[in-house]
Amino acid sequence: MTDGFRESTESWREVLLDLKRRGLKQDPKLAVGDGALGFWTALREVFATTREQRCWVHKTMNVLNAMPKSLQSKAKAHLHDIWQAETRTEANAAFDFFVETYGVKWDKAVAKLVKDRDVLLSFYDYPAEHWKHIRTSNPIESTFATVRHRTKRTKGCLSRKTGLAMAFKLMMSAQSKWRKLDGRNRLPQIIEGVEFRDGLRQLQTAA
Repeated sequence: MTDGFRESTESWREVLLDLKRRGLKQDPKLAVGDGALGFWTALREVFATTREQRCWVHKTMNVLNAMPKSLQSKAKAHLHDIWQAETRTEANAAFDFFVETYGVKWDKAVAKLVKDRDVLLSFYDYPAEHWKHIRTSNPIESTFATVRHRTKRTKGCLSRKTGLAMAFKLMMSAQSKWRKLDGRNRLPQIIEGVEFRDGLRQLQTAA
């Protein structure tokens, strides 16, 4: 853990290079996050083969914020139809429906969705048991929520060193409530490069 300047590429590069220095020699299979440009730019520099998955919670908020409140409930349901679809084909159909339904009047909102289309649907290439964990950045956001709550109340009262120490202790406490990954038996298959399609393992046939 370290502090950085907002979410700059330089700060994220420092974090990722430190991970590599401490033993993360192989590129991670997947990175999940919001649209913070600094992180993704740094990731592509340090771990060039890592695939990307954008957070659906953050994306949903960004899209809805560009639409009138009277329409948000209906639009949110249509967004849910995309990432809750059982297959990529069904998700793409729901995606096209959203674009066609809202694209004419709310083009700026739709543009926010369309620009990340591919990386919003990356999760379909991973085990279905993992989808709930990798479609959003919620697992780590919930931990950071505790840190933000405390640091806001002590803002201006802490030095850099004590601020980092407090954040570290809060995260250590939060991890006691973490639960194990669903489908963790699938992890060796992902590491070995086994192909998954629509959440299901694809069996290779002998030539």
